Amino acid sequence: MSTEESRTGGGGGGGGADGRTGALLLCRAEQGTVAPAARLLRSRMVLAGAGDGWSVLVPEGRPWSRDGEPVEGVLVGWASALGVGAPWPVLALWWDADRAGCALASGFRRPVGYVWLADGTPAGEEDAMEAFAARLGLDPVLDVQSLDRLTRRDPAADARARLLGVLAVLTRAGADVPPGLAPGTGARVLCDTALALPGAERIEWPGWREAVRPPASADSSRLGPWMPWAGGPRARTLALAQVAAGVPLAGWGMRRRGGWAAAGALLVAHGALGLAYDYARTRT
Repeated sequence: MSTEESRTGGGGGGGGADGRTGALLLCRAEQGTVAPAARLLRSRMVLAGAGDGWSVLVPEGRPWSRDGEPVEGVLVGWASALGVGAPWPVLALWWDADRAGCALASGFRRPVGYVWLADGTPAGEEDAMEAFAARLGLDPVLDVQSLDRLTRRDPAADARARLLGVLAVLTRAGADVPPGLAPGTGARVLCDTALALPGAERIEWPGWREAVRPPASADSSRLGPWMPWAGGPRARTLALAQVAAGVPLAGWGMRRRGGWAAAGALLVAHGALGLAYDYARTRT
């Protein structure tokens, strides 16, 4: 699946209004690790646990229900930003009245994923699922075979069934999406359901000053597991790379719409936080 935002016609802008558009971001990290990075997306979400070593972010849906942006472009942009800004992979699942799909982002590599039409007709790239499985560390035989079956024509399987098939494979990697957060459900219902889950929390933008505030001391443990490389030899290089990649991406995203402006902003904020920490550490 291309990382360029895809125009989904009427489904991209109006799907949220009729309750048929929704999305999930599955992060292969604990809830406490995901929260600081997720706040930099500058969008209201609900964060909850989703199995051993997994968390799920449920967006409220404003970018597509109110601003008319295609859900695919928004989700791929967010996943890309989180995947670069944190040392864990992010899987985006999205759906609207016309299509559904998934995209996996990990590091600076191009996201990989797959798209199905509403009736389940495959519309993705060949070998995408093999790359998908390899980046998640899934079984190269059994799991790849299960994913490959989702790319074959099946009149009995619609787009919702295809995404449920993806989630079923992920259960073997420890993922366990809470009941009620099912593909095909509208964003508002998803958020209400997620908020009722034990330990769920709202994610909101804290403002730039708070987002890039350096820690009170140079103790890297103050930053928690979100930035395990902080204070190491790669810290400054990675932070500079994130800022360098984020600035043009944010500018490009402002012209193209979709989730890329948010992705660029997150990269800049994350890189700035790394540089601020590195500066504070060297002065102590």
